Amino acid sequence: MQGWWCDMDTTRKVLVGVTAVGLALDAWMHLRAAHGYDAIGTTITEGTLFRVEALVAVVVLVALIWRPNRLTAGVALVVTGGGVIALLGTYLVHVGAIGPVPDMYEHVMYAEKAVALIAQSVAAVTSLVLVVIGFPAQDRAAMTVA
Repeated sequence: MQGWWCDMDTTRKVLVGVTAVGLALDAWMHLRAAHGYDAIGTTITEGTLFRVEALVAVVVLVALIWRPNRLTAGVALVVTGGGVIALLGTYLVHVGAIGPVPDMYEHVMYAEKAVALIAQSVAAVTSLVLVVIGFPAQDRAAMTVA
């Protein structure tokens, strides 16, 4: 049996690669910015939430590279799409604190935030495409096993 990467065509390899780069940029930007947000919040700080987002992005990145399939692409879509929604939500809407989650409203767009928004948006689109087009070699293999 060949590896997962050998069974994929170039289009899927590029889509997985672009999604992985988006997840890596997402993680890096959140880790880089986390220390500046440690003072925002009491029980849970915004810096802690940034670190959790970075950790989740790295775990999904590794899963997508290790086993590229519809499931890992779907999880990447949830993480990156959720990041886009969270970033735009905290930029556009002043919700306030929700329980232990601090008030994260920040109507300022700076370079790091813009890079994270672009990286997450591109990764969300590429992971959505991966979910839609699937991985035919893996689908065929699953059919023959069943």
